[in-house]
Amino acid sequence: MGFYQKKTSQLVNAPLDEVWDFISSPANLKEITPDHMGFDITSKDIPEKMYPGMIISYIVKPMLNIPTTWVTEITHVVEKEFFVDEQRIGPYSMWHHEHRLIPQGDKTLMEDIISYQPPFGFLGSIANALFIKRQLNNIFEYREEAVKKRFPGS
Repeated sequence: MGFYQKKTSQLVNAPLDEVWDFISSPANLKEITPDHMGFDITSKDIPEKMYPGMIISYIVKPMLNIPTTWVTEITHVVEKEFFVDEQRIGPYSMWHHEHRLIPQGDKTLMEDIISYQPPFGFLGSIANALFIKRQLNNIFEYREEAVKKRFPGS
């Protein structure tokens, strides 16, 4: 069974408060997710801001346009510093995503650490090498461009 980590960082041309308000709102997830992922929040009455213990359910289409239920829990939130989402139901055996924000004067450094384990043991490791890793890279490249559009000059 393979265990993998992906780390990304992006300097956002906006102050910490503005970036936190954007990134900590579940309603903005669709804006930073590629359309081909078929991402839709299915939870009802989602609040404007996340909180520890919050459960969010989605439909995503990670492979072959097949809809998959993904349920995450926001397990940790430190206001204007970081939050963590962990998969409870979904395509991975394990998914832990830490979002960090670090003030850099009038800009904000946004860092992500994604720790994950594909399903199906050895076959999942092969799938990671063949397409999962590439797909995650594409998703985060899309997100970087979406953040640049939202915060010009990033």
